[in-house]
Amino acid sequence: MRIAGITLSDDKQLAYSLPLLFGIGPTRAKEILDKAGIAHTVKGKDLTAEQEQQIRSIAESYLIEGELRREIGQNIKRLKDIRAARGIRHERRLPVKGQRTKTNSRTVRGNTRKTMGSGKRTLEKT
Repeated sequence: MRIAGITLSDDKQLAYSLPLLFGIGPTRAKEILDKAGIAHTVKGKDLTAEQEQQIRSIAESYLIEGELRREIGQNIKRLKDIRAARGIRHERRLPVKGQRTKTNSRTVRGNTRKTMGSGKRTLEKT
């Protein structure tokens, strides 16, 4: 079954295959199936064409995949343009939402942990 240009697996239960779409998580997947009146344990290959169309129309009523990615990108661009603190954090590729940076995000910041045991120590005799 295809929704928003993404092919979902026919061998998985719908409650687990719908969250493969960007913008649909486990809760929203169950909500979509409840609206369509389909059991959560039904697999994609067991659906009729009418049920597939019903799921597709309900899922596409939400902001998913390309549209959602585009909106998120526009929001980030707006923050950068108005020089908001969050926009500056995005530009510098630093954590945006208040995360710790002293010990986390080491690969993003380009620093690595330097341990005390690295390297050889030599003692000079006097």
